Amino acid sequence: MMQAREREYIYKTNGEVPAGEQLPDGLRRFALGVEYCGARLHGFQKQKSAAETVQAHLERALSIIAAEPITLVCAGRTDAGVHATNQVIHFDTHAQRPERAWIQGVNTKLPDSVRVRWCRKMLPQFHARFSAHARSYRYLIHSAPTRSAHSAAEVTWTQHSLDLGAMREGANYLIGRHDFTSFRASQCQAKSPVREITRLDVARVGQLIVLEVSADAFLHHMVRNITGVLMAVGRGERAPIWVKEVLDQRDRSAGGVTAPPFGLYLVDVQYPREFQLPQCEPGPLLVPLSLGELPVV
Repeated sequence: MMQAREREYIYKTNGEVPAGEQLPDGLRRFALGVEYCGARLHGFQKQKSAAETVQAHLERALSIIAAEPITLVCAGRTDAGVHATNQVIHFDTHAQRPERAWIQGVNTKLPDSVRVRWCRKMLPQFHARFSAHARSYRYLIHSAPTRSAHSAAEVTWTQHSLDLGAMREGANYLIGRHDFTSFRASQCQAKSPVREITRLDVARVGQLIVLEVSADAFLHHMVRNITGVLMAVGRGERAPIWVKEVLDQRDRSAGGVTAPPFGLYLVDVQYPREFQLPQCEPGPLLVPLSLGELPVV
């Protein structure tokens, strides 16, 4: 009996390239590390109804430098108001430009709220979204009687004092592989609600409370919903065991409110070593610590 013939590879712009295949002649694939302040942006994804998105700004700037239309793919889309210090994108182009042109040149065409940090020419098999095997976020909370006049759109403020010990106890129930239906947005389009959280730390850094969470992937609003639940525990409104009860119910209505977007930062995307992407400090500048080094005391 003849074996089924393997499907012929057909190139798609910025698409996955199977092992052993190459990009069409003249095409090159580049990856960029991107930082942005989402306070005045309508999220990452390009929208017909909103010009102020990260993707729209980047594609416009890249197209100018390349002198040809450029589209891109990102590691993970972020919502309006959400920030990133180490977002990763890739794009395919016929343009022959030195790597510095994709950094300094592109930055001259971007608003101050968006910056390219690094550039690398990549193997065809690299894909910003599908090659990633882990992502990390930080959520910044300013717990104080009055809101600060500084960084109002870059941290989430609460006038309540938060019990970090209780928040850590509650957070422990979320570590591991679970069905996170209770922590996903109702409009989430992920096929499966199962995700694996490998780290969820809560610590005080200066005047801020920082949540640091790493997972294989995240659902829509997952970090913001986790933060909302943990803040309720920190305020003493719920016992830490409530976090497990919410998780076990697998029902979004069982959880607390979604925390605001302003304190959320995509700070790291991890890829297989074969791609040799630059290692950058996760940031933001308010948290000058490497991943896994929050002072849990």
